[in-house]
Amino acid sequence: MNREQKDRAEYFHQLHAGPAPLMLPNAWDVASARVIENAGAKAIATTSAGMAWSLGYPDGEQMPVHELLAACRRICHAVAAPVSVDIERGYGREAQDTGDLIDALLQLGVVGINIEDGTVPGTQTLAHPSVLCERIACARTVARRHDLRLFINARIDTYCSTGLEAAVRPEETRARALAYIDAGADGIFVPGLADPREIATLAGSLPVPLNIYAGYPGATEAQTLHALGVRRISLGCGPMQATLAHLANMAAEALSEGRYDTMAGAMLTTAQANGLFALADSRAGTGSYAEASAGAHRR
Repeated sequence: MNREQKDRAEYFHQLHAGPAPLMLPNAWDVASARVIENAGAKAIATTSAGMAWSLGYPDGEQMPVHELLAACRRICHAVAAPVSVDIERGYGREAQDTGDLIDALLQLGVVGINIEDGTVPGTQTLAHPSVLCERIACARTVARRHDLRLFINARIDTYCSTGLEAAVRPEETRARALAYIDAGADGIFVPGLADPREIATLAGSLPVPLNIYAGYPGATEAQTLHALGVRRISLGCGPMQATLAHLANMAAEALSEGRYDTMAGAMLTTAQANGLFALADSRAGTGSYAEASAGAHRR
């Protein structure tokens, strides 16, 4: 790995220790990644569901690995900010399959991953934590081989699975989190966790940053989550869901009323849209990551 990528990896770790939680409005393609970066995001994280939908696949590791890698290659080339990729359960039957995927992602410039325990395919039964522990350990081994400080964010699906009683979720979540941290995870992500007391208790019991999902109506605002101890906030597929709904409204208005008010209410000019992709051309030159990153954050 080159010095530029190592610097991005270190910077991504530092963002989790900043004065406010790291906010991640997740991207699904180059255009969304550049819009998000242009809005001031300090890092780009992908949404597995959004990326799959954009390429014509349902969520749940239905997108072929080669398409995942191609999409990540385009995003990494187009942005200056650190890139973290959601790889769902790690793709493949064995931990080594996950290791091979990590190796390919690192070669593209990725510096972080999300990887989840999830459920046993075809059931609502949570996968045994040993499965994710093995994959995390394999990912860490690959990262060390590349001498890169990969940020591994371990997602725990205890609050997403209907096969687990609510009363046991907090302790099961904590136990899994500590196991994943022992295996090499740098952060813990618990989508579906929304109760303030449970969030504060879990955040206070972990030696690594806690990531909360906020990509749904009525999600707790960032300031409150920060006070509870949250260090990272993900919007997941929420931005793409909202974008698709907005597109549906524009299409319905045009088709049924012959009007364009919804579309015309807020839109980029052609020059602004073209300008989003100037960074990709500049990165093809010899500028350093620090210079490119500073330029991106000034936009």
